[in-house]
Amino acid sequence: MSKKIPYIPEGAPFSGEQKQWLGGFLAGINTRALAPNSAQASQGAGASQQTIDIIFGTQTGTAEMIAQDAAAVARSKGLAPRLAEMDEVTAASLASMDNLLVIVSTYGEGEMPDNAHQFWEDVSASTTARVENLNYSVLALGDTSYEHFCQAGKLVDTRLEQLGGRRLHERVDCDVEYEEHANAWIEKVITVVAASSPQRQNAASAPASEPQSKAKTAPKWGRKNPFLATILDNRNLSGANSAKEIRHIAFDLAQSGMSYEAGDALGVLPVNSPTLIKGFLERLGAKADDKIEGHDAPLGELLATGFEIMTPPRTLIHNLEPIVKNDELSRIIGNGDKEALEHYLWGKDTLDLLNLAPSIDYDAAEVLSWLKPLQHRAYSISSSPKAHPGEVHLTVAAVRWMYDERQHNGVCSTFLADYVPEGQSAGIFMSPNKSFRVPQDDSVPMIMIGPGTGIAPFRAFLEERRERGASGNNWLFFGDQHRKSDFIYEDEIKKMSEDGILNRLDLAFSRDQSEKIYVQNRMLENGKELFAQLQEGGHFYVCGDATRMAKDVDAVLHEIIAAHGAMSEEAAKDYVKNLKREKRYVRDVY
Repeated sequence: MSKKIPYIPEGAPFSGEQKQWLGGFLAGINTRALAPNSAQASQGAGASQQTIDIIFGTQTGTAEMIAQDAAAVARSKGLAPRLAEMDEVTAASLASMDNLLVIVSTYGEGEMPDNAHQFWEDVSASTTARVENLNYSVLALGDTSYEHFCQAGKLVDTRLEQLGGRRLHERVDCDVEYEEHANAWIEKVITVVAASSPQRQNAASAPASEPQSKAKTAPKWGRKNPFLATILDNRNLSGANSAKEIRHIAFDLAQSGMSYEAGDALGVLPVNSPTLIKGFLERLGAKADDKIEGHDAPLGELLATGFEIMTPPRTLIHNLEPIVKNDELSRIIGNGDKEALEHYLWGKDTLDLLNLAPSIDYDAAEVLSWLKPLQHRAYSISSSPKAHPGEVHLTVAAVRWMYDERQHNGVCSTFLADYVPEGQSAGIFMSPNKSFRVPQDDSVPMIMIGPGTGIAPFRAFLEERRERGASGNNWLFFGDQHRKSDFIYEDEIKKMSEDGILNRLDLAFSRDQSEKIYVQNRMLENGKELFAQLQEGGHFYVCGDATRMAKDVDAVLHEIIAAHGAMSEEAAKDYVKNLKREKRYVRDVY
């Protein structure tokens, strides 16, 4: 009988969810995704070929693309890679593996991505058997702006070691600029596995064709070389009295060669606000054409497209604290109070922190060394390519607020709203999200929870089902503050209802009555029918705010299943877990 060992955590425990802006993806090879222990995978590997299992946990698709690259390199070295999402792998299946690569992103504040939750729950259980024959290595993706940098990868790495696994290579932690480190890790770890392969002589003598192979199959456009797309439509969807500004933006894909599917995301490369750039230059006592040592571009260009100058990074905060000598900031950092720091930073941008001590003269090069590279923003695509050939649409909320008598703007949302009207261009690229898709079976029900801009992918889903002539029931839960001013895409939604594409619509406008009503309240009111559609094979989708809405929706879903399925709390949890395993409960939350 295998010896059992308990889970011992490394670092801080999981905390609340926040959207983590993970950017971009590596050029991918079109590999065949096989579950590690499937018969198909076993038949595909020659008797003398060394297998290597590559599993990935991803929220935006980056880890999957890296996993595909790793599989391509493995094949070029004579290995037989088996690719799978982390949740497709059980703790018991680890015992049958020889070599395992784990590529996992960190979501929110130290959370596992959605398609790694079940795997983590399984392997972290105290009853999990040891895996002393397993050789493994972990590539962790994260963002140093977050306190629990690469926490998901660190936890998996530590747990596999606790279970008796042996590292093929030390864990590599990647920041948002991950490509160089990821490529180096792939080359090193695959080389180690190939050296122990029965085919190592053949692999060693094989021509080094992998870079050429990647060049042939790599997407033409990416975050390092975005496609400059013309804006076809840029209009405000919100009513005159709305507290929000939600815009519909359409890009022309003509001549780009790009393709996408409903459910994918679009990466947009923003340019920082000219007003904020001007404020930075004035605060630094510098000019836009100043040359900065160690940089090829002038300062103005660096502030426009080179660095994040809106959200203060941790490095800048901790470097400024002893310089500005602000009592409140120093006390918070000294106490290590994360929540107090978040509260203190609320509404402030980097320029606000530089202005804490107006008498200090800053060196521009030093300030730049405290900043992070400007990253793209990923938005859920709100169009089906079948309905809008040659175009891609976004639904974007422009973020604006006042602090200390100065206008503050969201980096990418107001770049799109204010600086790229129809006829202008912006840099874009596709970011596939293969886990967030319309059901392959056109006859099964589709239940969509998408308040506010969370409706974006479901506009695309409904268009996709219409173009495919799908017969399955389509049910949308939508809401916002006021029906009169915040019912975006109202005309389109009404038309889909009239045409029988949208079979059911439940609305929740929270401030149109004394008691606030949200989409989760509408779910509860219709719990019996919702559960019945799940029983019929329905797919359940959630898009929108991760911090509150998605959590509340998840809690209500469990409640509905327990009540209308006559299940215990534990049985309801198992039911939801099974929905996730079958990819019938998926989320696109931020």
